[in-house]
Amino acid sequence: MNLAQFPRRGYVKQPTPVEPLPSFSKALGGKVNIWIKRDDTLPGTGGGNKTRKLDFCIADALARGADTIITCGAVQSNHCRLTLAWAVKEGLDCHLVLEERVPGSYNPQSSGNNFLFQMLGVSSVTVVPGGSPMLQEMQKLADKLAAAGRKPYIIPGGASNSIGALGYVQCAQELQQQMFEQGCNFDHVIVPSGSAGTHAGFLLGMLACNMNIPVTGIGVNRKKPVQEQAVFDLMHQTADLIGAAVNIPREAVVAYDDYVGPGYSLPTAAMAEAVTLLARTESILLDPVYSGKAMSGLIDLVRKGVLPAGSNVLFLHTGGSPALYAYEDTFRKSWA
Repeated sequence: MNLAQFPRRGYVKQPTPVEPLPSFSKALGGKVNIWIKRDDTLPGTGGGNKTRKLDFCIADALARGADTIITCGAVQSNHCRLTLAWAVKEGLDCHLVLEERVPGSYNPQSSGNNFLFQMLGVSSVTVVPGGSPMLQEMQKLADKLAAAGRKPYIIPGGASNSIGALGYVQCAQELQQQMFEQGCNFDHVIVPSGSAGTHAGFLLGMLACNMNIPVTGIGVNRKKPVQEQAVFDLMHQTADLIGAAVNIPREAVVAYDDYVGPGYSLPTAAMAEAVTLLARTESILLDPVYSGKAMSGLIDLVRKGVLPAGSNVLFLHTGGSPALYAYEDTFRKSWA
């Protein structure tokens, strides 16, 4: 696949580390060897997986003459933080449309990513009720800005369209080379699965590289059939964009919905355990919405024996630790 045909900004300058987690693996019984790919170390304010996607999305925006970026997410969105951060770096205005998925959860004085929106000088924040048609809400804002003489460019939530997913097609290619150079092989990969772009791009890249390694998504928002269909559809859209003739078996798309808990961004005891355990064994911070719930899924799959003894399992860490500071009470209560 020729990804060089697409413009990008060069935000990803080197491969992110692939590291073993010996103490974490031991804490889970030592039967499974767990590794981690550290996309939390990607450049950008606070790091995280969206930098790979925005590398392509913002390049496309600039190629189209945009001077303003509009995107959306939840009230503590890591994606919104990173989109704003890269827009600032590029000298672009950035407007955020935040979906209050949990009624009453938006507080302009809160910590975490919400604080960073203000620190980075967001151009405007529009808060809409949960369940709002987000593309329509962003288009309304784009029309208003265009009428005022701006040239807006809309990036969907999570940068999860075919352009953004290219970043994770590239990540799969990167991993293939790292496995060769480091002499490590994996029996399974676990990825967070939310807006679908990371999961879809990564799985497409793995299939296109003939890696023959199962990839399991741990869903953080939608029911299993809906999430798997979203990933499957985006894989096809991305393959069409690249012009790649890749066989995409429907059964290759797996996204558990067992670890969402009461809803998107709502904490679970298993998430708090996962975040705390990784911090106290490996000094690595997860986030409470995506990577924390995904790691709680990995832990459960190890404990249930779904991931066989002796297997080498790679966890894709998508970042997001700045959001932890909006969940202090959750963690303090779990420690008590």
